[in-house]
Amino acid sequence: MQGSYDSGKRSLLSLICHGFTLAGVSVVTIFAPIVVLMISDDPVVKANAKESINFHLNIWFWASVIGGIYGVLSFLTFGILGILLFPMIAFGFLWHFGWSIVAILKTLANPDEAFRYPFIFRVL
Repeated sequence: MQGSYDSGKRSLLSLICHGFTLAGVSVVTIFAPIVVLMISDDPVVKANAKESINFHLNIWFWASVIGGIYGVLSFLTFGILGILLFPMIAFGFLWHFGWSIVAILKTLANPDEAFRYPFIFRVL
């Protein structure tokens, strides 16, 4: 049944879903996978859109947690402990952009299979 869907359209829509995670962590970037989820009837594209939305939500959650801890520790220790958390923030950026690039490459390499991000909480 999956063979009846257009492979080019499937690749493009899946690329849009995962590609918008590279655009940053703003609220606007999550609308692309939401729109793709609503307009597509392809099960692989829908799975990629849901996974992208889940990845967005995880990035926002962990950025808020790490940013909050960073802010509180920096305020309480006049920036001394905040400097020690800088590698954690850098790791978060590498995690975000690295897995986004991996998702795009895997989606382009095998458009008939939905990509699943590792180590995330799935809401959808």
